[in-house]
Amino acid sequence: MKAKAYTQSSVLLLTVILAIAVGCAKAPNDAQITSDIQTKLTADSGLQGKQIGVQSDKGTVTLSGAVDNDAQREAAARYASAEPGVKQVVNNLTVAPQQAETAPVPVPPPAPAEKPRPSKRHHREDSSPSANDSAPPSSAPAPVAVPSAPAPAPAAPAPPPPPQKVTIPSGTVLAVRLVDTIDSETAQPGQTFHATLDSPLAVDGDVVVPQGYDVEGHIVDVKSAGKFAGQSVLKLQLDRIAVGGKYYNISTDQYSRQGSSRGKNTAEKVGAGAAIGGIIGAIAGGGKGAAIGAAAGGGLGGGVQAATKGQQIKLPSETVLNFTLQSSVSVLPTSHGPHGQKLEATQSQ
Repeated sequence: MKAKAYTQSSVLLLTVILAIAVGCAKAPNDAQITSDIQTKLTADSGLQGKQIGVQSDKGTVTLSGAVDNDAQREAAARYASAEPGVKQVVNNLTVAPQQAETAPVPVPPPAPAEKPRPSKRHHREDSSPSANDSAPPSSAPAPVAVPSAPAPAPAAPAPPPPPQKVTIPSGTVLAVRLVDTIDSETAQPGQTFHATLDSPLAVDGDVVVPQGYDVEGHIVDVKSAGKFAGQSVLKLQLDRIAVGGKYYNISTDQYSRQGSSRGKNTAEKVGAGAAIGGIIGAIAGGGKGAAIGAAAGGGLGGGVQAATKGQQIKLPSETVLNFTLQSSVSVLPTSHGPHGQKLEATQSQ
């Protein structure tokens, strides 16, 4: 009785243990089954590179795709069925039809040409051409005229290089022709005057700046002669020259001119007028006459001064003056005149 009870207890205990073991063991999920089967298929050298699809759904694995032969199809099914947790394998793999290799058909060698048998009869040689020989050769098809491609247009000439500046050296003489009239009696220091280049500027015999271009200068100093004494003075200097629409600053020496002195000569003339006035006053009689004579003498002296007025310096328009460059200047040479006219290539004389 005790032995029977012991046996039943042991069986019950074993059953509980197995149930616990089965409950603890997790069945593999579909994703894990699919991954494991794909790994096995990829590891098989015969199935590598084959597009085999694997799908797992609650233990049912479906294989899809194509393989080369039945052996590969069966191998894939074995890998799937051997995976733990797989209950059923649906093998939808297809075997791709193999293209039969067509063996080349052997071409028999050409039969040797049969030698003509000599005729027993002697044929007379006929010098006339046979019918085949007299047939004119077949005329070849006339060639089709292909239009020639148009000749390429000639390339446009390259543009000329930009002109380079030329340096006019120090010591070059600039002859200018005045446009404005300059008078020492009305001119003021610092006043600007205008002129034009009277002769072209050249370097090494080549004309760099033709004549006629505008030149500007200013009055450095001017003094007007006084009424009875003093000397007129006029000093000019050039500042810039316009070439091709651009102005270039220049530095020149000064043109200087002085009027003749009027000191002693004017005083003598004024004194003589006073003496003559005194004589007139004496004739007129007495003090009042003397006053009248003095006034008359003064007027006479002033008239002499006014008559001899001519010591101012006046430079009318079109007067040509010479200046010398004190420092070199670099300009872009031009062959056009100041008004845009094309000038012939000239050289300085």
